[in-house]
Amino acid sequence: MQFEAKLEWQRNGQDFLDQRYSRAHEWIFDGGLRVPASSSPLSVPLPMSNADNVDPEEALIAAASSCHMLFFLSIAARRGHVVESYADHAVGLLEKDERGRMAMTSITLRPAIVFAGGDWPDEDELAAIHHEAHEKCYIANSLRAEITIEPPV
Repeated sequence: MQFEAKLEWQRNGQDFLDQRYSRAHEWIFDGGLRVPASSSPLSVPLPMSNADNVDPEEALIAAASSCHMLFFLSIAARRGHVVESYADHAVGLLEKDERGRMAMTSITLRPAIVFAGGDWPDEDELAAIHHEAHEKCYIANSLRAEITIEPPV
């Protein structure tokens, strides 16, 4: 399988060599969806970044969260559990890694899941679904960062 994304950026006459150019750009996905993107204002100060746009660090965290959720839903359905809603507040930690390079060193997923009626899996079953989802998640399998799942108690 091959996946693609396109990226477009224009200097638009801004000074370049002094590093004072806009980092705002667009990601273009299949189907034509265009997502405004930028460096994070935490990495490149305003106004060279656009805080309203998605930054690569946020996108990486969202991709890990989304991938885990999609596998979780599939596994829950296969095991006979009906999920009514799934919400996550994922947090990534960007810091120097063991090589001294800036890296996303950890991502914590905090999914809040509501199951239909009285068909809630017990704690062991829920942990098993999360474990299998994590093992199958392509994004998690591609990252060096530790990914932790902390479902609410």
